[in-house]
Amino acid sequence: MSHPPVPDDLSIDTPTTWSYAGLTPDTVLDALDSVGLHGDGRLLALNSYENRVYQVWMDGGSPVVAKFYRPGRWSTPAILEEHAFTGELAEREIPVVTATIIGGRTLHEFQGFRFAVFPKRGGRAPELEDPKTLEWMGRFIGRMHAVGALRAFHDRPSLDITTFGEEPRDYLLTHGLLPADLVDSWTRVLSLTLDGVRRCYDRAGNLRTLRLHGDCHAGNVLWTDDGPHFVDFDDSRTGPAVQDLWMLLTGDRAAANGQLTDVLAGYEDFCDFSPRELLLVEALRALRMIHYAAWLARRWADPAFPAAFPWFGTQRYWQDQILALREQVAAMDEPPLTPA
Repeated sequence: MSHPPVPDDLSIDTPTTWSYAGLTPDTVLDALDSVGLHGDGRLLALNSYENRVYQVWMDGGSPVVAKFYRPGRWSTPAILEEHAFTGELAEREIPVVTATIIGGRTLHEFQGFRFAVFPKRGGRAPELEDPKTLEWMGRFIGRMHAVGALRAFHDRPSLDITTFGEEPRDYLLTHGLLPADLVDSWTRVLSLTLDGVRRCYDRAGNLRTLRLHGDCHAGNVLWTDDGPHFVDFDDSRTGPAVQDLWMLLTGDRAAANGQLTDVLAGYEDFCDFSPRELLLVEALRALRMIHYAAWLARRWADPAFPAAFPWFGTQRYWQDQILALREQVAAMDEPPLTPA
């Protein structure tokens, strides 16, 4: 089984992830000690590949969650912008998990690692097959977007054809990450895919963009008896509102139309939604597929990635990607979803 080579020129998008080797349990505890939080020695690594996240039991207090940001991915101002956005949401009583302010700051540094501390919040996965849950999710996202539209990000990027399509394509091609016999086929299907994305954006016309969660899938929502709350705004970006809606939709077209109806019934109680944005659903799905492949490639030097994604970079993987993108090209030319 062959895998992509580790790129020689690790850029800001491919930081030297080997530095995580220095993030030992003692370092995590010492980092928390440096801001006055004293653990009792127990740590639990939580499921996170992009960053390193730990539940830490405190000496005489409730456990906390410590998030150590991947070196080089975000600038400090971009991380602080994420914290400020979630802070705005919390101020308006929108249930999100925000970084704890310690000594007047939400972002700290220890031995070269930037980190933030969050309260531990439990919950279960939302039951997205339940219409009432979908409507509740719609209200929740509508409230979040009403705040997201109040001002713009300045240090966090946009989700668009360039950042999620052209740049990932160029990275994969220039770093020789595809099998030689599949380069031509993959290049052709990428060209068709991006042409389809552009057609979708052209048909949709000039749409409003706003601050988003950015990665709004069920895994980033925790549900309690009081309803949902969002975690992990690490991918928060500027983009169209539908980016935070389409990943809640599953099943065939009829099922997705019904789910969308339920979501929008709640969403539009708090925020207007342009039906033209539905022209972008399949385009955004295509961009996510391209971006995801490049994300895996950029992180391959991190030992956690080959262990977690052993199928990535194989001949079969790229063949499946070519087939999936061909299907996505056809999907982008179909009529958009139509809620009742």
